[in-house]
Amino acid sequence: MQQLSGGMQNIENGQLTKYNRFRNGDQMKGIILAGGTGSRLFPMTLVTSKQLLPVYDKPMIYYPMSTLLQAGIHEILIISTPEDLPNFRRLFGSGEALGISLSYMVQEKPEGLAQAFLLGREFIGGEPCAMILGDNLFHGAGLPLLLKKAAKKERGATIFAAYTKTPERFGVVEFDSQHRAVSIEEKPEKPKSDYCVTGLYFYDGRASEFAAELTPSARGELEITDLNNRYLNAGDLEVVCLDKDTIWMDMGTVASLWEAQEVVKRIQQENGTHIGMLEEAAFRQGFLSREALAAYAEKYRATAYGAYLKNICEEGKKY
Repeated sequence: MQQLSGGMQNIENGQLTKYNRFRNGDQMKGIILAGGTGSRLFPMTLVTSKQLLPVYDKPMIYYPMSTLLQAGIHEILIISTPEDLPNFRRLFGSGEALGISLSYMVQEKPEGLAQAFLLGREFIGGEPCAMILGDNLFHGAGLPLLLKKAAKKERGATIFAAYTKTPERFGVVEFDSQHRAVSIEEKPEKPKSDYCVTGLYFYDGRASEFAAELTPSARGELEITDLNNRYLNAGDLEVVCLDKDTIWMDMGTVASLWEAQEVVKRIQQENGTHIGMLEEAAFRQGFLSREALAAYAEKYRATAYGAYLKNICEEGKKY
């Protein structure tokens, strides 16, 4: 078995063998990019992946994974470093316990976000694919509908933009007078708007092909902005601006990590709505049975996490 491994997908003797019970020919797949050194969070990440750091009551990676589940995606590839990937595998296994299928791939050296579509090319198999960054948190009442709409698009790409006070840190979207996206610029010195591209991207089956045509930037990376501009220039990119009631957070710095802790704590304590609950998201999508959900609630019975799952199981709440 080589780099890509999972409970239902493995590389053996150089061939990708697929045994996914969910495959139906038109199902979007998902990638979580959880690599990098986490240098902005040193020394906390000297011996562990930042995506395994706690964000209030659960590991950071739970938040992006739950976002993919809310989009109806149940075939997911986790890409990480050689050192950190075994820990993700220990955490999630094949994904079967959640009713999903997880695969894993090593990223020996980070060479840009768009590299994920080259590393995961065989996993993607020319089908539509979403990618989310492992340190991104999304939450909002209207978010699941936006996600599912993006996942069902047959052609083109969908990305999400959000207002930010520090646009120079991100890819920035320029809009015309009718609020149509006309350009995307990576970390500009003079941003043309206050809207940045968030770390969640939905592409049709051409993403790997387009990524293979990209030229590394001056910093030696395959830029996701260049991939997005490839779709934009072809008239195949939809930019959805998140409203003020939808939370988006990049948890990659000490300050933003602390802020995320406080946001999750406030919402869960004040509203009674938990964020980033994989078991809940899988149950809502029909991937996880009520009996399996009850088993999780029992497993975590000594925690507020378990009490919340038990409440969902008993009350049968719906989105």
